[in-house]
This record gives sequence, structure tokens and C-alpha cells, in this order.
Amino acid sequence: MSQPIPAGFHTLTPHLVVADGAAAIDFYQQAFGAQELVRLLSPDGRTVMHAQLKMGDSMVMLGSEMPPHALSPKSRGGTSVYLHLYLADADAAFDRAVKAGCTIRMPVSDTFWGDRYGVVEDLYGHQWAIATHRHDYTPEQIAANAREFVAKMPKG
Repeated sequence: MSQPIPAGFHTLTPHLVVADGAAAIDFYQQAFGAQELVRLLSPDGRTVMHAQLKMGDSMVMLGSEMPPHALSPKSRGGTSVYLHLYLADADAAFDRAVKAGCTIRMPVSDTFWGDRYGVVEDLYGHQWAIATHRHDYTPEQIAANAREFVAKMPKG
């Protein structure tokens, strides 16, 4: 009998729509060390209809744009979703992503909530938050750290 959640998956799985599925698979392998598990092509063999990639212990699905139903963030004019990667070395992962062609949206830095954290945008318009958890702060400590952080922000 089939399981309601397939082996290797978690309850929530990102499913990315990209302009060019084949190029995106290559890019995610280079930028984030993704491992390709499945690639299903359209009948003409030219379009990635569905792919499954493994990043660490998590799955990511993706497919090429199929207007008007499936559009990438670039075709929609942007995204408000971040894909959050927790990794052992945020700095090294961030550098790898940038070298692969990602655009820096927020440089890696130590945060008030306890992570070493930065944000990049990939070639397809998806935003990736890359983090290493470094400190286990209490909610009260996070709130105090946040107040200090906001107080130091430039006024403008």
C-alpha cells in the first residue's frame, strides 16, 4: 500500500516553476549541490515537465513554465517567498551560490535571532535564504537583540 507521504519527502515540499527546467537543474546542482533524482520530459523531449531534486535531506520539485498556468517569478514580476536552507557553513554555501551566478540580496551576517544568514536570488527569480544556526537565544533575548538592531538602523 502506498504511503500518504512518499519516501524521502517531508510534509511540505517546494515546487519551483522556472523558465528552462534543464538549465535550472544544472544550475541548482552547481549552486546548491542538488542531486537530480527524476526528470520527466514533454512528449517532444524539449521541456522538463517535472523534476525532483534532493538538497541535503529535503526534496525540491521543479518544472518549466507552461503559460498561462505555471509561470516563474520573473514572468510574474518577482516573488515574496524565500526558500530557506539551513547548512553547516552558510558562508561557503553563499559563496558557492554567488559564484554559480546568484545575485546577492542580503550579504551573510550574524543576525539578532542567532543565525549566520544571507539571501541570494537565483537566475530564475527565486530567493534563497542561506543560514547556519549559531546561537539558541530565548524569545526574550531575541526581542532585546531585535530592539538593539532596529535602534542601530539608519533613520531615513
